[in-house]
Amino acid sequence: MRIPRIYHPERLSTGTEIYLSDDAANHIGRVLRMSHGQALQLFDGSNQVFDATITETSKKTVKVAILDATLSDHESPLNLHLGQVMSRGEKMEFTIQKSVELGVNTITPLLSERCGVKLDAERLEKKLQQWKKIAISACEQCGRNQLPEIRPVMSLETWCAENDGSLKLNLHPRAKHSINTLPLPVEKVRLLIGPEGGLSAEEIEMTAKYQFTDILLGPRILRTETTALTAITALQVRFGDLG
Repeated sequence: MRIPRIYHPERLSTGTEIYLSDDAANHIGRVLRMSHGQALQLFDGSNQVFDATITETSKKTVKVAILDATLSDHESPLNLHLGQVMSRGEKMEFTIQKSVELGVNTITPLLSERCGVKLDAERLEKKLQQWKKIAISACEQCGRNQLPEIRPVMSLETWCAENDGSLKLNLHPRAKHSINTLPLPVEKVRLLIGPEGGLSAEEIEMTAKYQFTDILLGPRILRTETTALTAITALQVRFGDLG
């Protein structure tokens, strides 16, 4: 049986005993039905893995002893920030999950002119918490020991106007450049993925004002969730750690 990996939101240290979070305890105790003496691994976002063993279980709690810690860096050399205009239904969840698996460091959900998602502030906050849980689960599954940041929803132009020294990229079906033609080296990328209906002409013009480079993925028009994952993969092959 594969040793389960569990995220713990507080800093861990060896030689201590802790109670797992409610969600983690439910997963370990009720779903996996693990018991006293069984092994698991914890991570706290510090890029370390902590070997642990279960010392106490009840209907609602699981207590573990932290045995030792090992640095375990599975992060890409490419720092990738995805700006994704929100998509409907489970598409946004799928995009977040797979983006985390592919090594994205930051994800910002965006609102644009043709965004098909209309939610009030309360429901947006619930969505944000749900997306953070999806990111944690993806890290538990794929072996990452640093959590990507899931930022609050913001407007497209506000995000485009931010300047952190990244190469800014916008996918466009009539662009002249591809990812393979971008000059080396690149260490930081801001990748903009538009909504299901695409960005408006005015929005595309706005991205140029903020020094975005239009790039082309290929001759076919992809769905928004396919576009994001294809572009991230291509960038990780070109500048990151996918071979």
